[in-house]
Order: sequence, then structure tokens, then C-alpha cells
Amino acid sequence: MHPHRTSRRRRHAACLVSLGALLAESVTTLTAAPATAAETLLSQGRSATASSSEGAAFAASAAVDGNLTGTRWASQWTDDQWLQVDLGTSADISRVVLTWEAAYGKAYDIQLSDNGTDWHTAKSVTAGDGGTDDLAVSGTGRYVRLKGITRATGYGYSLWEFQVYGNSDTTQPGPGGAVRVTGSQGDWQLTVGGQPYTVKGVTWGPAIADAARHMPDVKSMGVNTVRTWGTDGGTEPLLDAAAAHGIRVINGFWLQPGGGPGSGGCVNYVTDTAYKTNVLAEFAKWVETYKSHPATLMWNVGNESVLGLQNCYSGSELEAQRDAYTSFVNDVAKKIHSIDPDHPVTSTDAWTGAWPYYKRNAPDLDLYSMNSYGDICGVRQDWEEGGYSKPYIVTETGPAGEWEVPDDANGVPDEPTDVQKAEGYTKAWDCVTGHDGVALGATVFHYGVEHDFGGVWFNLVPDGLKRLSYYAVKKAYTGSTAGDNTPPVVTGMTVSPAGSAPAGGEFTVRADVRDPDGDAITYKIFLSGNYAGGDKRLVEAEWRATGNGTFAVTAPERLGVWKVYVQAEDGHGNAGIETRSVKVVAPPVTGTDLALNRPTTASSFQASYGDCPCTPQNATDGNPTTRWASDWSDPQWLQVDLGSVRSIRRLQLVWDPAYAKAYEVRVSDDGTNWRTVHTTTTGNGDVDTVDVAADARHVRLQLTARGTGWGYSLHEFGVYG
Repeated sequence: MHPHRTSRRRRHAACLVSLGALLAESVTTLTAAPATAAETLLSQGRSATASSSEGAAFAASAAVDGNLTGTRWASQWTDDQWLQVDLGTSADISRVVLTWEAAYGKAYDIQLSDNGTDWHTAKSVTAGDGGTDDLAVSGTGRYVRLKGITRATGYGYSLWEFQVYGNSDTTQPGPGGAVRVTGSQGDWQLTVGGQPYTVKGVTWGPAIADAARHMPDVKSMGVNTVRTWGTDGGTEPLLDAAAAHGIRVINGFWLQPGGGPGSGGCVNYVTDTAYKTNVLAEFAKWVETYKSHPATLMWNVGNESVLGLQNCYSGSELEAQRDAYTSFVNDVAKKIHSIDPDHPVTSTDAWTGAWPYYKRNAPDLDLYSMNSYGDICGVRQDWEEGGYSKPYIVTETGPAGEWEVPDDANGVPDEPTDVQKAEGYTKAWDCVTGHDGVALGATVFHYGVEHDFGGVWFNLVPDGLKRLSYYAVKKAYTGSTAGDNTPPVVTGMTVSPAGSAPAGGEFTVRADVRDPDGDAITYKIFLSGNYAGGDKRLVEAEWRATGNGTFAVTAPERLGVWKVYVQAEDGHGNAGIETRSVKVVAPPVTGTDLALNRPTTASSFQASYGDCPCTPQNATDGNPTTRWASDWSDPQWLQVDLGSVRSIRRLQLVWDPAYAKAYEVRVSDDGTNWRTVHTTTTGNGDVDTVDVAADARHVRLQLTARGTGWGYSLHEFGVYG
């Protein structure tokens, strides 16, 4: 996940055989007949995609690179394969020339499309014989596809070159052409190929390798733009997949410290000329590479760095760094414009207080960009009060973030409900479109598939499941979700006891769930230890249904505040997910803690490390937030003097993550002669409640094998009589 911020304040073979003889036989036919005077070769160098390839050396792009005998596209060895090219704009198609390698198509169609989704067949071939097929075609479209039906060999389909001829329709509106910020003060618009363009976008989360699989769904939401945070040699498949569906990309460039306060390291923009020189050259390389790609919409330099510099510097030095950073952003904008005059340059921050620095130091930016969540409507006010002379887009927005909401009774941020999150996206889009002539659109956060703590908070499709938020965005962009099967709605979720669930015991979760379409609902219960120990994963809980939307859930053994999630799925790819916090505490132990505040000693302790000093006495002070921590070696021991011989019935050990895998409990009357009353070699940390039966004055933990690479660490060493 990438960091979330607000505009106000802060808290990612060749073909397997060589067909040499056949190849030699076909080389004489590789040169296509010359085009007529009225025709233009439209496909060379354009974005090409395919259903498959045999490997990186045989990518779709090799069929449109102009190299008739040196490079080729080769598919997997099945009949149903395709290759398509995006011409960048609608064109009148007159001819398609296929220069086959030995593995040719016997039957295939040539198809045309205006949008990369809806296709019509312009030419069918049923008796192909390889070599060069020079086909007269009549029709218009931006996309041209070879749709394989039957192979002539046991291999796949293989083309040296896929050439499309015709006349580009420059008067036809569409996504091709230069991108401009046009208009005048307070009455701007973004245009693409001379046509108005409002950014209706999402930030991109899935792996680029999965872009082709996800892009049809993105398109179905009414999305016309995706935003990235970094651009490099691995970006092309994302651009290709986007272009194939008529979607544009805001290509991001990452600068330190990006993603909020201090993320990604600190750079001295005043003195570090080597860093600036290197990244400027790197950015220029990728602008040159992708400036002509039909998916490119604009370039975005940096993410939240003006704000983030506050975690690196302070006082007058912070001011100098912010001026130097925004001046460098201007240098990058100038360089990009010198390479690519046809796409705007912007820069993102998460604080409207960054805009005065851009206004002063970065006049070459074409527009500004802002990440803002719960305070999204305040961006307009800040722009108006700041007297700015450039429009902006919102590059991240959605429901209120973790840093913006009040804490719940357990002291952790109170996550909005599914319904509130959906309303947050609707509100955000209304705020953006309400600033007419200045706000030129938004890419909402986040088209992500991670099913973890942050993913449930912000992702539209965690684990591929569509949320209420997904449909809120779709309605904002398309105007309607009529006919869609929508998710179950979860309301009224409660946890009991929310503040004192015993480790390893059960607590009760209740939620009201209804499905708007009357679908049968399947439940899952998850837990997240993000607040208890920093683990953002969601793990399936042990639970049982007890009827009427009520569930008995087994608490984890680790103490601290956990999040519990009710996930209701409808069997149609939708889910409602609600979450509340639960505080896991040590199981109650009857009797008196005989060790409380008694003299406690140890073989060693950490005098200065992290939250230390971590003295032995911390283990018997009754405070679950303090701890004893030993040196990082075996063996170690911790013992307490009860003051006199006492009857001992139970021990409770509350471990820090640095726990003991093997240990003995020993007792003594004189502190010298010890006897063992309990032994384990399978300790797993968290809370150990140990039954013993002994009369003794001294109790010792003899620790023989650590469970981690650290030492041993105990929050509480309770001895009960």
C-alpha cells in the first residue's frame, strides 16, 4: 500500500524448435507490397498487445517495430490467440499486411474496434498458406486485431510484422493526440486531442503483470485514468493494458522523501547535486521512452515530499530544503517539456501549504496535484485563499484516513463503516467536480487487491471482492449502477467485551447483515494485529456462529488491541466488511499475586535499548506496559523473592515478542538449593499460565532456549497463591 495523507495534517524463447528450411523458403516473400499513395503505415511503433507470447523476446511489440526479418511475435501453442495494435486514434483502414513466420495461421479474422472492447470482423481468411498475406480491408477503428482461429502447424502463431495501412481520422474525437491545459484563470480544462477530458481515475495497486486481467474491470467502472507512483522499464505492460482499453496513465516519478513525513529516506536538496543529477537523467530516459505511448496522459514528479521534508529538517533549514526541492521539481518539469511538449507536468503533495512553494519556485508546472481525504472539500477554500493561477487535480482521495478519525474506546483510530467509506468517495467526487474550471478531476485511492489492514480501510477490491465503495466510485463516474448486483451491507457491529477479552478465550461479535439482492451470505471472521504488534496481515479467526448474526470468536493469545473483521460475501464477487477493535488482556487468575512489587533479580538486563531500561523489577510491578529484557544469549534467569515461604498454585507469564521456547520453573526455600516444578520445550510466547503445586520463598525462571534472535523479555511474572 502507498501512504495515505490529508491536505491538513499527517499521521508503495524463442520458438522451441528452429524451422530453418521453412524460414528460408518464406524469406523471399517477407517484403510487403508498397502502399498506395493515399495510404499511410499506421501501426509501426504503436502500442501492441497479445493474448500470449512464448517469452520476452517474442512480445507483441516485435510485430510492429518495422524489423521484417529480425524480430517477431510468437504466441503460445493453441488456436485461440490474438494480436492487436492501438493506432492511437480512429482511422480509415484500407489494408492489413501479415508477414508470417513459418508458424502461420490457416484461419483467422481481422477485427476492428473503436474502444478495444467491442469488435467487428472486417476480413475473414479460411485458407491461409503463410508467407505474406496482403489483405484489402474496409472499415474504421482505433484498434486492429488479428484473431486466430486455426493454426497451420503444431506451434502457435508467429508474425514477423503486422502492418496496418489507412488514413488517420484526425477530426474524430478520441483519446489520441496532445494533452493540454487550456483556458484562463478559473476557467481551465484538460484536453486530449483537442477534446475536453475530465480525469475520472483510480490509483493503481495490482501487480503490473496482472494489468491486462484487471483493466477491463477498471474500464467498466467508468475510469479513464490510472495513476502510478513510479515509472521505469517495467511500466510498459501497464501502459499497454491501459491503452488497449482506452485508459490513460498519470506516470509518476518518485522523489525522496516521498509518501509522507520522511518515507524513503532524506535527501539534501540544497547540496546533493549527485542525487538530483542522477534522478533527472533517469526521469528523462523514461519520458523519452514513453512520451509517444498512447496511454500517457501526464507526468507527475514527486509525492508528498514538501510535507515529508519536515521529518528530515526543521527551522530555517526546513524552509531552505522546501525551496530547493520545489526548485528542483521545476528543473525536472523544464527537462520533461524539452523532451515531450505534448503532455503536462504536475507534482503531488498532501498539504496545501506546499502550494506557495510551487507558486514561488516551480512556474514550469502546468498544474498542481493534491492528496486529500477527509478534508477534501477544504482544498477548494485553500486554493481560493491562496491566490493561485494554476488548476489542480486530486491524485489521492477517498474516505477519512487513520490519521483523521477520532480514537475509539480502546485508544485506536475508529475506522469508518462500509457505508461511511462509500459516502466518503461520493463526497470527495462532489467536492472535486464542485470546483468547476479549477479542479480537473481525480484519481481516487485505491484500486488495490491487498486483503490486509490498509486494504480493508481503502481498497475498492480487496482480494478481488467489490465493496460498497467500488460501486460508489462507479456511480460517480458513470452516473448509475442500475442492474448491478451489489454487496451485502453490514451495520451495527459490536464486540463484547470490547475492552477486556481474555487471551485464548472467547468474545462475542454481533452484526446486522442484509443483501440488497437477496443473495445467500457466507461469513468469514478475520483478526489483525496491526495495533498489537505491527502485523498488518488479516488472519482467519477461530470462530463459531451462535445465531441471529452473532459469532463467538476466540481471542488471540497475544495481548493488546486487535481489529476483528466480519466479512460477508454474496457469491457474486461482492463483500461487505465491517471492523471493530477488541482489547485482549491476560486471562484472569484467581488468588493473590505473591510476586507483586517483591524484590526481583536476573542474570542480566538491557539498560539502554529501545524503550529500556528494562530492569528485572519491571516484570513484577503490575504494569503490563513495562518489561524486563535480558542479554541476547542463552541461558538466562529471572527470580523473585516472595519474602517468606508461601503456597504457590499458578504462574502467569506475559511475554514480550522476545519469548522463551524452552524454560524451567524452579523453586527454593533459601535461594541456593533449587528444585524444578515445571518444564517446557514448546513455548510459543504470548501468555503462559502454568499450574504448579509448591511451597517456597523463591521462584525462578531458568530460561534455556530463546524463541527469537533477541534475548528474553517479560511484561509480567505473576506468582499466585
